[in-house]
Amino acid sequence: MELQQIRRLVTEAFDTTQYTTYFDREKSVLRIERKQDRTGVDLGLNPLVAKAKRRGVIAVEETIEYIKAVLEQTEPVSLIGHEQRVFPVIRAKSFADETKDGKKIISTPHTGETKIMYALDLGATYRLIDEELLNQAGWTTEHLSEAARFNLKSLEAPFKMDEVAGNIFYFLSTGDGYEASRVLNKQLLSDYAEKMTGEFAVGIPHQDVLIFADIRNDAGYDVLQQLMFDFFTNGRVPVTALPFMYEEGRLEPVFVLAKNKHPKS
Repeated sequence: MELQQIRRLVTEAFDTTQYTTYFDREKSVLRIERKQDRTGVDLGLNPLVAKAKRRGVIAVEETIEYIKAVLEQTEPVSLIGHEQRVFPVIRAKSFADETKDGKKIISTPHTGETKIMYALDLGATYRLIDEELLNQAGWTTEHLSEAARFNLKSLEAPFKMDEVAGNIFYFLSTGDGYEASRVLNKQLLSDYAEKMTGEFAVGIPHQDVLIFADIRNDAGYDVLQQLMFDFFTNGRVPVTALPFMYEEGRLEPVFVLAKNKHPKS
């Protein structure tokens, strides 16, 4: 699918009395706004073109559904009384720290490639928690982090297993939006570490998938590299194409090249 085709599909999906769209030709960004309050979403079309070439029109349809879920949330949100609906989310370290209207989003460090942000679950979508929401509830960042990690432990982790070239790969994709977040569950990592006979690799290519790998030979690194690239380029919210090695409770990012792994400097 070409850019103009995708632009037309998205524009037609929001051609109603509720929304208006604006197209920035220079940046190839389509903005979709609610007319009532001008709350909107900026959609970069070039990344969507790349995804559509791999997955077809379904990639566009999923994007449209996600944007609608975000824009249909019109009720004011609050953390008060909703502590059980707070979860951590993994983002690339380069992910924006402020909203479009200048509100600072709460984040804490994770690895050299990633950081932790926090979300208030709203059902079909979620809202990243900013300082204003936190202050309104009278919470500290520490309280937010503790509540989010506690709630994370209640989420199941039904991995699917596959064997490729003598290596074992585990995939988690439940559709709840917090798949990558499970990497913060220390007990889950510890349990899987006991299963590994080779090296324990972890992949967080985008927010909606988590990959564990038991790398037992050189071919495993090649398979892992390809998996990371494919998932990263197709993800709705990409995180990192670099895998991690899990050792002694720590995640260390590595480059995987030519059947060898090289520690990231």
